[in-house]
Amino acid sequence: MRFRHLAKTGRILALVAFALGLSNHLANGLIAAETATSKLVGVDRSPIDLVISADQQWIVTANETSGSLSLIRVTDRQVIDEIIVGDHPANVLGTPDGKHVVVSTAWDGNLHQLRIDADRGKLVLVNSVHVGMQPCGIAILPDSTKAYVGCVANAEIVEVDLNAAKVIRRFSTGNWPRYLTLTPDGKRLAVGLAGNSEIAVIEIDSGKTLYTEPLSGGINLGQMITSSDGTYAYFPWMVYRTNPITVRNIKLGWVLASRMGRVRLDGAAYREAVSLDVPELAVADTHDVAITSDGKRLIASSSGTHELLSYRLPDMPFIAEGGPGDLIDPQLQYNADRFERIEVGGRPMGIAIADDDQTIFVANYLRNSVQVVSRDEAAVIAEIDLGGAKTLTLARKGMEIFHDAVRSLDQWYSCQTCHAGGGTNAKIMDTFNDATEMTFKTVLPLQNVTRTGPWTWHGWQTDLDDAMHRSIVSSMQGVRPAPADKSALIAYLETLDFPPNPFRGDGGSLSEAAARGKVVFESNKAACIDCHHGSTFTDGEIHDVGTGSKSDHYQGYNTPSLNGSYTKVRWLHHGRAKSLLEVVTDYHSPDKVNGSEPLTDGEAADLVAYLKSL
Repeated sequence: MRFRHLAKTGRILALVAFALGLSNHLANGLIAAETATSKLVGVDRSPIDLVISADQQWIVTANETSGSLSLIRVTDRQVIDEIIVGDHPANVLGTPDGKHVVVSTAWDGNLHQLRIDADRGKLVLVNSVHVGMQPCGIAILPDSTKAYVGCVANAEIVEVDLNAAKVIRRFSTGNWPRYLTLTPDGKRLAVGLAGNSEIAVIEIDSGKTLYTEPLSGGINLGQMITSSDGTYAYFPWMVYRTNPITVRNIKLGWVLASRMGRVRLDGAAYREAVSLDVPELAVADTHDVAITSDGKRLIASSSGTHELLSYRLPDMPFIAEGGPGDLIDPQLQYNADRFERIEVGGRPMGIAIADDDQTIFVANYLRNSVQVVSRDEAAVIAEIDLGGAKTLTLARKGMEIFHDAVRSLDQWYSCQTCHAGGGTNAKIMDTFNDATEMTFKTVLPLQNVTRTGPWTWHGWQTDLDDAMHRSIVSSMQGVRPAPADKSALIAYLETLDFPPNPFRGDGGSLSEAAARGKVVFESNKAACIDCHHGSTFTDGEIHDVGTGSKSDHYQGYNTPSLNGSYTKVRWLHHGRAKSLLEVVTDYHSPDKVNGSEPLTDGEAADLVAYLKSL
């Protein structure tokens, strides 16, 4: 079966997990694929990505919460096979030679290659390779011999020999390389570095970064696709601006805003962008992007506003220096042929366009389905049920609210916008949560949040229900949530967890350096354990450690949990520490916090190794 990769180059690594009852299948990574349908009765699939075969006969979806792939026959729109592949599938695409599909499973660190047995209607596992460190976005050379995978946890691109199923090279990038796309000749790779707010263009032969293009204020970089001539890499992203959260600023696009961008792949040049937000009816949480085979239309999924966005690509008003404007160009807003919104509901994520350039297939995460959308009719014309829970649980309802930007003022942003996958982002932000303006703080991750009260950096909120209320009505300037909505949100937050720590060895063991770092952590000299203890590594108390600001309304800081420290790119409340080494040797060093001696270089390195293992 021949496969074509249609606009698939990566996906946002979501850090959301539900109790699936599948631990025996998912715990150890390299597993034997098995028929899964009977084992997944009542389990939500939550498709995050999909790919369609070049002969238009098959669709394969990557289902995040069930850890499975579904095989759909296009002719009768039926799911005919499903197999468990690993923990948290992230991205799926076809090899250019059409023989296989490749999927990354982020939480067990693997890359799997499968083929379709068309005669039997089965997905068959061909090989697997452990690449480690939370693999996400994938790109494959035109000759189908090698794949490149973005490993988010350690800022690496991993080169994999697909035939031998082995890692052959690793090269460093900036932080959070989630999304990738290759030039048609396979010579250059564009990588969206969400943790650095920039796009890097890498030469494949040398593995060296040729140049980077910054995205000022950029967060939540979406999936990427290369133009057919190899000139541009297209991608959606959001912009955060350091302005007070007021009704006026939100409406003007001066707090958070959505963009479609492109960077040149044939040489360094300032990025170009188009504003996506319509006044009073904004776009939020754009995720995937696809281009029709004739190059005339660009389609994007807007997951926060439950829609597809359709643009006439050749005359999209891309602007480089000095632009784009804060809101959508009127040329787009008032011309339905140049810009059209297609409501699909749920949470549209991965998309693929059929050969007719009219039919769009959508992986709808919250609806547990693949939707068939007619571009001509601007409507969903069919929906393929992948399977899921018969009744909506309270946590699943909370998941819907968490990802719903319509609940904010003029639907500008959702909880997911600042807490992608339930975690953090790369910016310091003013949430207006403590009724002060311009008191910027790093965004705290939400994993374990129900067990780590009090809340906010200053710890002034002691009621999680009230914290949910203020987040919606103050930070998001939305309408008052119903009590049931807040209960649902809290139920969803209780399901959030970190992925298995990739800095731990087999069975959760510590490296030699981390074991030494644990001794430093617990020593009288570093005294980290005085405030950071227990399973969540926090004492839930407020401390003044000399890092306060006169502009803060509250004094002292709530001890943050150290779980998942490796997932961050900014540390401490002010985000000035750009590495854990800076934390322990400068801003939060023992001599500054408790008056003891500074750490030696060896102690500092070991302590960082331990912190990464938490």
